[in-house]
Amino acid sequence: MRNLKILVFLLASTLVLNAQKAEAPDFTYDLGGKVEKMTLTSSGVMLIMHGKGLAGIKPGQDQLVFNFDDYGKVKEEEIFIVPNTPYVMVGQAGFGGIAGKQSVIDVVTGKRLFDTKANGWKAAGRPTLIMPENRLIVSGQRTAKEKYTQAVGIYDMANGNEIKLFKLKGSNSLTGKPSIIDGGVILPTYKGIYRIDMNTGAESWVVDLKNVAYVIPDDDGKSMFAVQGKGKNHVIHKINGSGSLLWGEGAKLKGVVSNFEVTPKGLAIVSDVADTGKGGLAKLAAAKAQSNISFLSAATGEDLWEKAPKTKGYVQHFYIMEDGILFGIGEGGINKISYEGTPLFKKPLKTGENIHTMALTKQGMIYITDSDANIINLDTGESIWNKPIKYKKAKSVTSTYDEAHARYLISTGEELISIDENNGDISTLATYKFNEKENPSSFEIRENGLLLSSSQNLMMLDFEGKELFHAYFKSPGQSTFAKIALGALAVASTAMAADASFRAGANRNYLGQYNQYGAQMQRTADMFSAIGTASFNEMAKRFKATAATENDQFILTKLDDGVSLVKVNKDSGEVGKNILLKDKKPTYEVDDFGGYLYYLANGTTVYAYNLVK
Repeated sequence: MRNLKILVFLLASTLVLNAQKAEAPDFTYDLGGKVEKMTLTSSGVMLIMHGKGLAGIKPGQDQLVFNFDDYGKVKEEEIFIVPNTPYVMVGQAGFGGIAGKQSVIDVVTGKRLFDTKANGWKAAGRPTLIMPENRLIVSGQRTAKEKYTQAVGIYDMANGNEIKLFKLKGSNSLTGKPSIIDGGVILPTYKGIYRIDMNTGAESWVVDLKNVAYVIPDDDGKSMFAVQGKGKNHVIHKINGSGSLLWGEGAKLKGVVSNFEVTPKGLAIVSDVADTGKGGLAKLAAAKAQSNISFLSAATGEDLWEKAPKTKGYVQHFYIMEDGILFGIGEGGINKISYEGTPLFKKPLKTGENIHTMALTKQGMIYITDSDANIINLDTGESIWNKPIKYKKAKSVTSTYDEAHARYLISTGEELISIDENNGDISTLATYKFNEKENPSSFEIRENGLLLSSSQNLMMLDFEGKELFHAYFKSPGQSTFAKIALGALAVASTAMAADASFRAGANRNYLGQYNQYGAQMQRTADMFSAIGTASFNEMAKRFKATAATENDQFILTKLDDGVSLVKVNKDSGEVGKNILLKDKKPTYEVDDFGGYLYYLANGTTVYAYNLVK
């Protein structure tokens, strides 16, 4: 009995020790203030907003890359992470709510490249980043030393040096987005559009156009198109390199311009008319809520099409092709029209709602919606298959191309559909049900099978659709879900199209190849390398690298010991690492590319765990 008691005591002690044992973090960061938010930037630096300022953590470094404590408590709305750059802008309101304090931080080097006070500004609006030139344009009011003059400054973001400072006359100030065209700074202001010569600082010309939102350069690199707001509509003007208005009162468009492409044949423009919210006769009299597609002469501004294509909804996809314009409507429908205004499809293609995918394949263009899919001949708009590919309206659509088996695979949330790429034969490869009413949010082809995954579930099927394993990890509860900023997800959410200033560096209206994620990452990496600064070069290396955790998925779950983050092998469903967080409502983020978990251990301390060792 005595020996049994000792054995029970030792066993209980072991269980207690095991239950309390938590893996030691690889790095510990004390922020010195209460952490308000952690956000993973596309550069790989974890941005930390805390009670005393703003800090950054680089993967694998034992010291903070920066920790600026002169901001005081930084609010989330005061931060703007510039998509696909190493830059973060901080704008804090001054007296009377005016944005008095603006700064720009290179989070990769940890350097503050611009600051209103340090650069002689009393107050300024959010700066404009011009890419790929890597220039920052600042507009606002100078300090008392310069008599609070309104001015515009240009800064080289490679080093933060001021290139030029232009002082505006009187009370004039910037109202639209500035640009740099043919060696001149184009400034949409209250009093008109100004061109300031970059070399001399002299005013080259001024055009009496007010309420201009932005300008777009023409193909000649000298003239430009100005997008002017007129109530709920936009007007397009053309200005030549000498500052002369060429189109009189301009080309009037219904709605607000959402897409503007300069093509060799003319200007392809999408303008969106919003729902007025009115009812009855007033609604009938109002403009229909939809996108309008216009094609204007770049020389005269006249509408080159006698009859614009009907959209009957909002343009969701818009692609410039060699022979014309291809577009898809969110409410359903795909069409293609030549630059001369003639339909290129025999008839508009009817599709289901919400077009998830439009991309090129070796057979033609594939589209996938909530309820149907097809591959069409881009010359005629006709299906290359004899039968339509329709399915029950999907709860969640993910898809991939299985090259080894010559088929397209679509997960609808409840079943896995296989489409033979040669004849369009459709079959249900598998049906499945995820726990906690989840639907697959990711779908990938692995060496041994097909992997469907969500927040709490992983399911591997063999290539015939037979289930190999289903790994499910109970969620700690709806209130304890934490945001996982996976690398691929972060890339998708900060696409080049997110910022108009980046359009010079990437064509957002390029119709890409289906399933070329790796090629897209390579193009992005090449663009970063072309900019040439140390920070962009470091980002290029990150985008070229294979994701550090490509063979694992990290799932927050509740185990006997408490809430944990488990590392689950995608090919076996087995748990390889279990990081006990000891927190009912953990705040954490996973850097999928860098292979680190960042966990807010208490109010002021962040732990980092190496997930690949």
